[in-house]
Amino acid sequence: MITNVQKWGNSQGVRLSKELLYEVDIDIGDTVKVVGRKGRLIVTPFPTVRGRYDLHDLVKHIPKGYKSEELDWGSPAGRQVW
Repeated sequence: MITNVQKWGNSQGVRLSKELLYEVDIDIGDTVKVVGRKGRLIVTPFPTVRGRYDLHDLVKHIPKGYKSEELDWGSPAGRQVW
């Protein structure tokens, strides 16, 4: 794809076709990482965590040998089936 660098307000940008974004699995609003290496721009999808916490990071903080226990949440209420 050949395109031009354009000015938008005080910024510059490059328009990317819908087909190209589809090919690299990037969608409008996605976060991307942009780096310059050896005279080239490299744009890659940047995984973001939805919400405040990442499950993998939370699990890392569980002490080794931790034993979970069953909790009693009381009797069913409403039309719950246990």
